[in-house]
Amino acid sequence: MKVAILSSIAWRTPPRQYGPWEQVASYLTEGLHQRGVDVTLFATTDSVTNATLEGVIGTPYAEDRETDPKVAECLHISHLMERSEEFDLIHNHFDFLPLTYSKLVRTPLLTTIHGFSSTKILEVYRKYNAGTSYVSISDADRDGSLDYIATVYNGVDSKDFPFEPHPQDYLLFFGRIHPDKGTHEAIQISRQAGKVLIIAGLIQDDNYFDQKVKPFINDRTVFYLGNVGPDERKTLLGKALALLHPICFDEPFGLSVAESMFCGTPVIAFNRGSMRELIVDGKTGFLVHDNDEAIQAVDMLGRIDRQECRHWAQAMFSKEKMVDGYLSVYERILSRR
Repeated sequence: MKVAILSSIAWRTPPRQYGPWEQVASYLTEGLHQRGVDVTLFATTDSVTNATLEGVIGTPYAEDRETDPKVAECLHISHLMERSEEFDLIHNHFDFLPLTYSKLVRTPLLTTIHGFSSTKILEVYRKYNAGTSYVSISDADRDGSLDYIATVYNGVDSKDFPFEPHPQDYLLFFGRIHPDKGTHEAIQISRQAGKVLIIAGLIQDDNYFDQKVKPFINDRTVFYLGNVGPDERKTLLGKALALLHPICFDEPFGLSVAESMFCGTPVIAFNRGSMRELIVDGKTGFLVHDNDEAIQAVDMLGRIDRQECRHWAQAMFSKEKMVDGYLSVYERILSRR
C-alpha cells in the first residue's frame, strides 16, 4: 500500500510550536511508517519525518510574511495531485481545497475533516460527498448533510507527554489566544478560585489579547509565556494542577485536552462540542457549563486520580489507536476499487 499524506503548510510538520493539524499529520505519518506502510508526507520542505518527504514550499506561510498563502497552497496541492497515480490512496489533512481535484484524478481521496471554519465551506464538502470519503475527528463534529466512513480520534505519542504524578499548585490555559478558546474566562476562573494561572499559546486575535488578557498579566498570579515549543509544553501540562479549557465554541476535538490527560493532568472544560467524548466527568476532569461551576470544580480536583487520566488517554487517544483506525479505513476504501 502506497499512501500520500497531504499536510497543511501553514506550519512545519511537525510544528515547532503551534500547529495541531500538522501535529496529527506527523503522528499519523510516523505511525504508518513504523507499521511498514510505504508513506510519503507532502509538507513544507523543512518538515521532519522518517518517511519519504515531498514538498515545494520551503517555509511555512505563517512564518513568512512575504509568502502569499493562496499561491503556496496552490503549488503545494497541485504538486501532489500531479503525482497522484504513484499512490494507492491520498489522505488529505488540508481541509476542502484538495477536494476540487478529486474528479480529475483516479486515486481515491480520503479527507479528515478537522472542523468547519465556516458553514460556507460545507458547499464544497457536499459537492464531493459521493465521490470521496470523509473521516470525522469526533462524533460531535459531524454535519448531518455529509456521509462519513468513520470517526477516528486524533492520536498522541505517549512518549511526548510523560506521566507526572506530582503537580504544582497552578492552573494552565494552553491554546490559541482567541475569544473562542476562552482565555479571559480562564483568567476569571483562576482569580476567583485563588489559583495562579499560566497562559501559553499563539496570539490569534491581537485586539482580544490587548483588551481581555494583557491587562490581567501581572507575573504574580497571571503569567503569559508566549507560544511555547514541545519541551515547554509537556512540562507545563505535566506540572499543572489542571488544564482550564473554557471554550466558547463547539470544539471539534481539542488536542491539548488529550495531551494534558496523557500527563495525568485533569481538564476542566465547558461542556461543548467534543468535550464529553474526550473527558470522563468526575474521573479525568470535569464538564461544566459556566465560570461558577468551573470554580467549584477546582475545589474538587483532589478527587481525581491522575493515573486514571493517563490510562484513559492511552486507551482512547494514542497514536497507535489512531493508526489502527486509519488503516481500517484505508482497507475499506481500497476494497471498493
